[in-house]
Amino acid sequence: MSDYLPQEVISEIFLRLPIKSLVICTSVGKSWGFIIKGLSFIQAHLSHRISFNDLHDTHLLLLHGVSLRSYRSGFGLEDSFYGLKREVYSLHYDNLAFTEYCKIAFHIPIADGKMSNECFRVVGIYNGLVFLADDISCSGYKFIIWNPFIRKLVTLTFETLGSYNACHGFAFDAITNDYKAVRISKFGFVGDTANYTFVEVYSLASGSWSDPKLVDIDPHCAINRCSPQAFVNVALHWDAHRLSLTSILYRYFILAFDVSPDTKPLAMFITNPDVKEDLHLDIWVMKEYGVQESWTKLITLRPQGPSQSLPKALCFRKSGDVVLVIYHGPQQHYRRKEKRIELVSLDLGSGELKNLGISKYHYYTMDPYEESIVLLDRNDAVSY
Repeated sequence: MSDYLPQEVISEIFLRLPIKSLVICTSVGKSWGFIIKGLSFIQAHLSHRISFNDLHDTHLLLLHGVSLRSYRSGFGLEDSFYGLKREVYSLHYDNLAFTEYCKIAFHIPIADGKMSNECFRVVGIYNGLVFLADDISCSGYKFIIWNPFIRKLVTLTFETLGSYNACHGFAFDAITNDYKAVRISKFGFVGDTANYTFVEVYSLASGSWSDPKLVDIDPHCAINRCSPQAFVNVALHWDAHRLSLTSILYRYFILAFDVSPDTKPLAMFITNPDVKEDLHLDIWVMKEYGVQESWTKLITLRPQGPSQSLPKALCFRKSGDVVLVIYHGPQQHYRRKEKRIELVSLDLGSGELKNLGISKYHYYTMDPYEESIVLLDRNDAVSY
């Protein structure tokens, strides 16, 4: 075909092929592999997929579900896990029916040491790349940047400064066309004068971590190890907290880390786990990024059902609905099959809850996902 058609025409044909077919085409001949693995084609393919999904309303959500023998939800603090029974990664259409698109097989080819946890945590997703961290229950040392559609991954290694507690984020620097993993490590205790905070940035382009940089965060605060990230306006955001100066309760706020300067609204889910008499979940949106006065409360949710358990928010959908985790039974501790935990979609306008038909797992994450062939050009990426 390449002997008779111009390269531009061949590229247009390749753009319309399924990803599995594209991967096969890279092995047909050097000329095809050269086109498909080229940076310009990888970017064009991603843009084509995003435009196609916008046009046909075929956006995807990546669900990570974990079933355990014992699980305790921290509700804004840290979760605890024990006894992995089942783990699944699956893609679902972001439609009313929440139709399953496919399940994703994931076998971790890590041979250079054991993990500290029984499974990975999904930290963040961007342009089809999934950043996984070995920190779901305790701080570990394994990190992976993974493209499930082309079955390739890059393992990140690092040397710690010693005993540490860290949170992580995943971002894209459009200026340098580079994917970056961010580690914020804390040594010491909140309020301690010897509390040190270091920032390290991993560049996928260079394949290395930056030197640890000591940063001054005033006032001293804590970021939960498994705090969910939000990558908005080319900055990573985490929910942080510190003790109030006037009471024993925590004060919650958002900590931002600039990756490189898009203006999208920023959403925040605030759980109030400290006041037992008024347990609730607030959902806010910052309508104008960076303008404190533009924060608008959308809804307040209180304990649901006969067990009076507080829902946990996972993510926003394209429709503006919010995916919630509903706990049937005491929310602090779940063992074996005694309790049921399910996913629902909340219509913020009507307050209506729609069951998404998933209740097999104890722990969930969910994030928007775009199919891509990013990593296909990297010789250091491991195939499995």
